Order: sequence, then C-alpha cells, then structure tokens
Amino acid sequence: MRLKEITSAEDEVSVPEKIKFMPEGGRNQSGFPSKINIVIGQQNKNFVDLSGGYFRKMDYRTDAPPLIRDFLVYHETIQGHSKQTVDEYFLDLRNFFRFLKHDKKLVPETIPLDDISIDDVDLQLAASVTLTDVYAFMNYLSRDRGLNGTSRARKVATLRSFYKYLTNKAKLLSVNPVQDLDSPHLKKTLPRYLDLDESIALLESVDGKNATRDYCILTIFLNCGLRISELVGLNITDVRDNQLRVLGKGNKERILYMNEACQQAMNDWIVERSGMTLIDQDALFVTPQNRRRITRAAVHKLVKKHLAAAGLDSTKYSSHKLRHTAATLMLQNGVDVRTLQEVLGHDHLDTTQIYTHVDSDDMRIAARANPLNKVRKKEKELVSVAEPSVEPDNDPN
Repeated sequence: MRLKEITSAEDEVSVPEKIKFMPEGGRNQSGFPSKINIVIGQQNKNFVDLSGGYFRKMDYRTDAPPLIRDFLVYHETIQGHSKQTVDEYFLDLRNFFRFLKHDKKLVPETIPLDDISIDDVDLQLAASVTLTDVYAFMNYLSRDRGLNGTSRARKVATLRSFYKYLTNKAKLLSVNPVQDLDSPHLKKTLPRYLDLDESIALLESVDGKNATRDYCILTIFLNCGLRISELVGLNITDVRDNQLRVLGKGNKERILYMNEACQQAMNDWIVERSGMTLIDQDALFVTPQNRRRITRAAVHKLVKKHLAAAGLDSTKYSSHKLRHTAATLMLQNGVDVRTLQEVLGHDHLDTTQIYTHVDSDDMRIAARANPLNKVRKKEKELVSVAEPSVEPDNDPN
C-alpha cells in the first residue's frame, strides 16, 4: 500500500467531518469522496493513502526505530516537550537518515527518498555520521527541497539534540560527531504588524455569521498576543473572571489578565456558546457546523476573511502577525520588555527584544537628538553666464 506523507514543518491535514482517522488497515464505512482537500497548517503530521481511502495518524512509538524512539520518549516524558515538538523531531530525524542511507548508497538508487525505510537505523549508522554528511544534507535541503535558513536551522537543532542525548544521556557514544556543527546564518527581519488604526478597522469589520465568536478571537489575538495553537487549545475552564489560563510551548502554563475589551468580547461569546449543543464540551472556541473545537485552519481562514473585509492585504498578514501587533502596540504604550516577555510566553528575552526595534518612538527621539539634525544643505547662488554672441556668416561661399 502506497502512502503519501505530509512532512512540512507546518503541516496539518484538514478533512471533511465524515472522514475519520482510522487505525492502519481500517476503512471508512461512511463513504470516501473522490477528491481530498489538504489544507496546510501545523499540528498533525499524517500519512495519507490517496488510493485506498483511509488516513493513519503518524505515531513515532510504532514508526520509529528503537534508537530514535528512545530519544523521542525522553524528550516527551522527561524534558516535557509537547507532542507537536516531538513529532517535528521525528520528521527531521527520519528525513536525515533517509538522505544518509541514499547518499551512502545503502539502498538502491531507484527508490525514491520518501519511500526509504528507517526501520534498520541503529547505533552503528548513527555513529558513522560526520560533519560532511550533515553539510551535504543541509545542501540537499537548500538546493533540492528549497528550505530557507530558518527551517534548516531547526533541523540542525534536532540533530544536535539527538547526538547530545546519545553522548551525554544514553552514554551510547563517547564522541559527539556534530559537536562543532554550525547553524545556518539567519537573516534578521523585523516582524510585520498592524498599526492602531488598522487594528481598529479589523475589529470593526467583523460582521455576519459567527460574528460574536470571530470578534472574540480577534480581540484576544490583538490584546493578549496568543499563538494560534494556544488559542485553539483554550478550554472553557481556562476562563476565570478576568484571567485566562494559557498552555504555551513546552506545556508551560501562564496566566494572562484580560482587559475590559477582552472581558466583554469573551462574555458575549460564552453567552452565545452556552446556547449550543456541543460535541466537544471542553473547547472554548468551536465551529457551530460540527460543534467541535475550532481548528487552526478555520482560525487562519476567518482571520484572512476579516482582514480582506477591513480593506487590508490578507496576503501580508496572518494570525501570527496579530500576535506581533499585540506585542508592538503594548511596547509602544509603555509596557516594559520584561513584562512583555511574560505575556508572550517567551523563554528568552532576546526573542522579545525584536519588538523594541519596531517603530520605536525612542529611536525617533534619538535620531532627532543628533546635533547634525539641524544642519541643512546651503543652496548655491546661481550665476548667470551670458552666451557668446554669434556673428552672422556673410561669406557667400
């Protein structure tokens, strides 16, 4: 049976409600449509059998060889990393060892890279890796897969973590072969965000079907700066008076305080939600059509919809840009960077400090404070030079 796999760092499979994720070998008895729409998002990485008509969720506990599985279990159970993070680690390592087996000619060249099995990956193969192998893999990702520096840097981080585990924790290797591995150089880009007037226009554009829910979602994004995964994961029990309990990256919990705008929008939505007969009773934000927790794809869609309705370029902005907007507006209005770090749930202050370089009033003041600010170019006097007179040519010849 041939399986097509979604392997991007930001993949999510969104399927019609009647299609269920089936265990391997299972079939969807309710009927399967002839065409499947696959929407790019994040959390679920799935194998998709387009010919046989069933879905099987990826599970590293059964799909990974013991050497890799032990590493992933360690990160999920001991390090407390989220399932999404651990799944990303698995995808990165699988892609690397597939490339390695192909590059070292351990499999026939006729086998497509995505069809190479990693079931036989063991300590001997892992120990044989050199920096040259990793650089070749990075080159392949850049040239053949078109991955940018950020995506390649994440894969470097995965390999570093894997070999650090083998060397320092599992004590299976005496020498770390990637200890001197450099990360790809990343371009520093400033986050794109909406200004205050554009943010107000976005909120005022909300109308029509699901307006109460959508307005609440946009208000939470713009005031609290949540990640989309955090918003989608909110439960009704996470709302307590003016407090919002948020489960962030690495299963780290933080408490945010909702301002009056958020409280009003939240109260309006909870009242409307209470009148629904829901299948998912826990989810705070739901899709009325299927009465289940709203998906990332649905949130992306509604954000794009209202951006367009507000006359904003929906190709330049996304739900994550609304998080940037919240951070920038808070900094511009007196919130210190340490407090903003707590609000956004950043582990490192460096991550938060990027917002201090965005449209900063302090930077404008600094520019005006330079004494050369008063210097202007003096205009030179224009001297009129008379053109020489031209004598008429009286020579008949």
